[in-house]
Amino acid sequence: MNIDKNVIGIIDAIKRDILSTRNRIFENANRELISMYYRIGQIISENSRYGNQFVETLSSALKLDFPDATGYSVRNLFRMKKFYEEYKEFPILPPPVAELPWTHNCILIEKEKVMEKRLWYAEKTLENGWSKVVLDHQIDLKLYERQADNSKKLTNFPALLPQVQGELASDLMKDPYVFELAGLKEKISEKDIERQMLESIKNVLLELGKGFSFVGNQYKISTENKDYFIDLLFYHLELRCYVVVELKNVDFEPAFMGQLQFYVTAVDETIKKDFDNPTIGLLLCKKKDRLSVEWALKAVNVPVGVASYEVSHCLPTEEEINRLVSINS
Repeated sequence: MNIDKNVIGIIDAIKRDILSTRNRIFENANRELISMYYRIGQIISENSRYGNQFVETLSSALKLDFPDATGYSVRNLFRMKKFYEEYKEFPILPPPVAELPWTHNCILIEKEKVMEKRLWYAEKTLENGWSKVVLDHQIDLKLYERQADNSKKLTNFPALLPQVQGELASDLMKDPYVFELAGLKEKISEKDIERQMLESIKNVLLELGKGFSFVGNQYKISTENKDYFIDLLFYHLELRCYVVVELKNVDFEPAFMGQLQFYVTAVDETIKKDFDNPTIGLLLCKKKDRLSVEWALKAVNVPVGVASYEVSHCLPTEEEINRLVSINS
């Protein structure tokens, strides 16, 4: 049956509306649940004089009247009380807190006591779509301390990039980066690390952050007489630019900057399109001296950042995952 193109367009518009409405219903349902838990927590907190027996009685009554509902265990009711007490000084619940699932909120209250950091993690969770396991692990890896303070990051982005792009590029950087790679020996080379990065590219992309798309490793750039190979090449979808990553399994040396500058320029000259923003370089080394990096950055005329990195073999254990699963009860 031939269907008029206008009719197809109308049907597609209705489908998009249905999907959009479903998403809004889900989001509102979560906000309503979080708001209800906050109100229940308030009542429990304001009636603390009745002691634990009140919470136990409340749990039994709610389970009896709402047998198909979950979340009314004694332990979870005490979490609601804690939730209210943590945020009762706010005129309204902070938006990222209201939008997060309950299990994520429980992790944040349990693991991060400083409100500024907790709200930062809540925003990043929404921004990046972290699961509860990833959120828990990012707190363990002290992501806030490694990413939130731009004043500690060593780049020339403010001088060489437009303000908006420069601020975004700085916000995306971490120091140190922590790459979780399995199967490495005690003594490792740059090639070993690079090989394991490729095998664990999902973990590497998670550490680099949202928006990084992997282009290739040992990416070949050729002149008339010679081939050059970039350690790792990415494209960042939000920055709209290529990102050259050079990995050094030694401490920072100023000479590394010349090589990185060459690679950034080479990418700009060979594969960058007119609609792409200037390519950015990221030099990762074992350790660095701040003054040496600052002096070296002044001699570079392309946008680059320098950070240290660590290699960790630690992934969430089965026990840690089981602990997170228990938060649902």
